[in-house]
Amino acid sequence: MTRDLPNERLAAGENGALSAYAHPPRPALWCAPRWSLASAAWGTAALCAAAASVVAAPGWQGVLGGGLAVAMIAIAAVDAREFIIPNKLVLAGVLLGLADAALTSLQQPAAAVAQAALRAFVLALVFFLFRAAYRRWRGREGIGLGDVKLAAVGGAWLAWGTAGLAIDFAALSALAAVLIGMLLGRSFTATTRVPFGLFFAPAIWIAWLLVEITARFNG
Repeated sequence: MTRDLPNERLAAGENGALSAYAHPPRPALWCAPRWSLASAAWGTAALCAAAASVVAAPGWQGVLGGGLAVAMIAIAAVDAREFIIPNKLVLAGVLLGLADAALTSLQQPAAAVAQAALRAFVLALVFFLFRAAYRRWRGREGIGLGDVKLAAVGGAWLAWGTAGLAIDFAALSALAAVLIGMLLGRSFTATTRVPFGLFFAPAIWIAWLLVEITARFNG
């Protein structure tokens, strides 16, 4: 973890951890040894993702998709290092999703925005209920509140089926990262913290991108 904020340990556990924080932080597979090099890599990834968005969906939708890409890559970078999902980036993602819904359905923008907002609320609620149930069952955190809020971004941008695919992709990616870490000799226990936002945030953008590419080729 970082710096000397008195409530940082609690905040990290509430906003970005996949599991409890009973043990002190330890080096993780996804943390680069030099954050400066990692920052350059994340920045390059964000620029490439934004460019891919504009190519896949020319016009304002591509611009909004590029904004989603930058926000999701930024969330992944922060969560990977600090186990925190910033509220400002989540809010930006939701607002961009509502704007995309309005532009996608110009004939009935209000209805489209309402549907996107409903998906965002329902998906966040599902994550919140899962978090509460897991905590009651196991006596420790399963996902953080940041992941709950991030689910709202997925709901604002993605249809129900596509949102489910994004969640599955994120979960499988996180599991693969843990398995790779174990093969490399890293120790993982039931209380080892895994930044789920590192996988879930990019999965939301990737799912949106695949939908736009499919629509473009089929259109």
